[in-house]
Amino acid sequence: MEQPLADKASGPRRAAVSVTALIVAAGKGERLGGETPKQFRLIAGKPVLRWAVEAMASHPAIGDVRVVISADDQARFREAAAGLGLTEPITGGATRQESVRRGLEALAQQGAPDLVLIHDAARPFCPADVIDRLLNALKTESAAVPALPAADTLMRGKGRRLGETVDRLHLNRVQTPQAFHFRAILDAHRAKADESFTDDATLARAAHIGVVGVEGDEDLAKLTFEGDFARAEDRLLSRWIPRTGVGFDVHAFAGEGPVMLGGIAVPHARGLAGDSDADVVLHAITDALLGAAGLGDIGEHFPPSNPQWKGASSDTFLLHAAALLRQRGAILDHVDCTVIGEEPRIGPYRDAMRSRIADILGIGMDQVSIKATTTDGLGFTGRREGLAAQAVSSIRMAANA
Repeated sequence: MEQPLADKASGPRRAAVSVTALIVAAGKGERLGGETPKQFRLIAGKPVLRWAVEAMASHPAIGDVRVVISADDQARFREAAAGLGLTEPITGGATRQESVRRGLEALAQQGAPDLVLIHDAARPFCPADVIDRLLNALKTESAAVPALPAADTLMRGKGRRLGETVDRLHLNRVQTPQAFHFRAILDAHRAKADESFTDDATLARAAHIGVVGVEGDEDLAKLTFEGDFARAEDRLLSRWIPRTGVGFDVHAFAGEGPVMLGGIAVPHARGLAGDSDADVVLHAITDALLGAAGLGDIGEHFPPSNPQWKGASSDTFLLHAAALLRQRGAILDHVDCTVIGEEPRIGPYRDAMRSRIADILGIGMDQVSIKATTTDGLGFTGRREGLAAQAVSSIRMAANA
């Protein structure tokens, strides 16, 4: 099973100051439209919020990650954050500002950190060096934000009618995460609760907290419109690495048929012996997926010594492997399995097997290949003592996944 991110570090985190990342994910994404708020939409197979959490949690200086969500999004949060080991989310308010304040108040009640990074889930790809620059700035400054200079020509206008040009010389695009000394920003939010601000840096300045800028990053672009999602996915996929996994499984004939192959009951006089339902096809594909993602083998996840798996349907194993790939944001491109044996005949059941495997994996039937071959009477399969299967999977994963 996937380990919580906090358990993946090489050792306990030891920092001179405590740092918490507070991720705001309570918005409805009304400008984007659609039934699913943008923080729960998928980019390259992974929810936007999960990308944001993983970027924060993987930084060695950040000791805790907390998420603020809408009261209506509890189920979406549980699905998006499955396996990450996060504390229960904080319920946000009607506005972003209120959601941040509620998040800060919750942190204060549960043990206030020294520093806090307030981050929008809609900016899911935060580079580690931006966090480094922010935390370094807080050694001498009260607050820091990532910013990029405005590079395009700026014009005033309403609708399609453009007006005068605005001097861009001293204009910057401010991003998140925005970094603060915790007590100072909490006091500022309390003092300015009756006023409205677009971000925490603007609120901080209104409360007479000095804010400095550090170099931002184009990867922190905010997801606002439909085209932003397509561009974000294109950027991700261009950095992904193709990976291949191989699986192999063998089971002897024993008992009465039918045999389970590819999730389908195939008529045969004899069945297959095994601790589960002995589906050599699904077992081989499961191992191929786990191997491609570097996640061990089927025996590690489902030990044959555990009576829980006695007679279990192999669908369970393949569903588990597919879920692990999704949690890591992997894209499954194709699986190919060859069944090795003299009998039974596979041809009449090939498409049913492909359809069932595609359904389990959540991919198209055209992404599943099933073949069969014999060993011309050689070996145990040639003597009709059992069946073997060999599978190959092709996936794509981010380099640091």
